[in-house]
Amino acid sequence: MATHEGLFAWLVLLILPEECYVEFFEKFNFLDVPCLKIAISKGLGYGIILGSVMVKLPQIFKILASKSGEGISIIGVTFELIAISSTWAYSVANSFPFSAWGEAFFLAVQTSTIAFLCLLYTGQSSHAIAYVTSYLAIMYVLLSGLTPMSVLATFQASNMPVVVLAKFMQAKTNYSNGHTGQLSAVTVFLLFLGSIARIFTTIQETGDTVMTLVYIVSTLSNGVIAAQVLWYWEATAEHMRRQKTKKKE
Repeated sequence: MATHEGLFAWLVLLILPEECYVEFFEKFNFLDVPCLKIAISKGLGYGIILGSVMVKLPQIFKILASKSGEGISIIGVTFELIAISSTWAYSVANSFPFSAWGEAFFLAVQTSTIAFLCLLYTGQSSHAIAYVTSYLAIMYVLLSGLTPMSVLATFQASNMPVVVLAKFMQAKTNYSNGHTGQLSAVTVFLLFLGSIARIFTTIQETGDTVMTLVYIVSTLSNGVIAAQVLWYWEATAEHMRRQKTKKKE
């Protein structure tokens, strides 16, 4: 029994500070407001990270299945990758807890994969390889400690216009096409919900005003794309049916 209790305490202390373990599991004071905020924030944070491992997989699988990135703005994807990567590098440099930014790593991997596939399926294999190689080199410089904090802070602050521009490019593509093409509805809505939750966790775990504003802007921008997915739902379904018919012919 003691072993089990020790293991339980160890697991809890990986997430919560010792004072909250005492409040919850020794004093049984589950209504302690400061510890409740921490517990909710940590739970949401790790939930977002867990979800981020899979959030863009529907989009990747959709591209692989159709062998097409139609309807996906490569410029928009690139701007999104810049924003994600800036948050990743800035958070590491500031030693923020992993629960506050961990999804940035998984989103960066998946977003760069989407860019690679979009380029690959348009016959630009050399560009696709160069894209990923360049990205890895840039991230090495940003994460290695070679980049001054002032530069990383500037990148992070620039995330607000970058996020808006990224989503604007995608929204413009959707509007021009009159449908959302290979854009995954599951991915879009998960990103929207995740960015909402990140506003709370960022305030609670980092207190960083710039990061909080970035997630507020991200939520509004993701909301626009989510609204377009709903607005063009029937038009997109009809377009996909026509595409399947053409392939059969």
